[in-house]
Amino acid sequence: MQTDRRTWQSFEDMSKAAEQGEAAAQCYLGICYQTGQGVEQDYAEATRWFRKAAEQNDAAAQCYLGFCYQAGLGVPQEFGQAAKWFREAAEQGDPAAQFNLGVLYETGQGVPQNYAEAVKWYHAAAEQGEPQAQFNLGVFYETGQVVPQNFEEAVRWYLAAAEQECAPAQCNLGLCYETGRGVEKNIREAVKWFCRAARAGDKTAQHNLGVYYATLEAAEAATAEGETAAAGASDATA
Repeated sequence: MQTDRRTWQSFEDMSKAAEQGEAAAQCYLGICYQTGQGVEQDYAEATRWFRKAAEQNDAAAQCYLGFCYQAGLGVPQEFGQAAKWFREAAEQGDPAAQFNLGVLYETGQGVPQNYAEAVKWYHAAAEQGEPQAQFNLGVFYETGQVVPQNFEEAVRWYLAAAEQECAPAQCNLGLCYETGRGVEKNIREAVKWFCRAARAGDKTAQHNLGVYYATLEAAEAATAEGETAAAGASDATA
């Protein structure tokens, strides 16, 4: 939910601009209070500044305010309010808000559960490069829920997310290569993606990698035993 807008010469300049009603400065000041950057961390104060900017239709601030309500940071946890502010930002094209609104529709928090709406917002965010949305969209295409099952499309979105170091997408991409779903079966590629996901701490990838190496070790042991047996039989007949 970070934004790439203007910067100020000093924290004091930003604070002054925020006090004077500049929405971008208010949003940045909220971020500072949320993260404890330059000031003592204060979630309530962060929410206050996000709200000031959000009420001026600042999309980034609306998304941050939605997250505050979603997580209960500085305000009571209230999914309906989270959905309200995520929607305000999502309709302005904010990809993080689009993803978060999709999550609320998928889980039915703050809005009626609606998988079609979830996919709609995931797709909007995914098209803008949001990796978690790309991963979630890939899952929908792989399972064929709401959208027609399409393994090639699932792989496309997994790959987009995996290249941005989204570990679950890397793991699922590895599984696609392992089973040949949506791509030509390629164990080497599967192991590559399992390794990347495993290094990031993905437990499923770590398990899959363990199974692969255990199977490989067993196969090598069986081959070695076969060669020893063959050698013994050859010596006996010599």
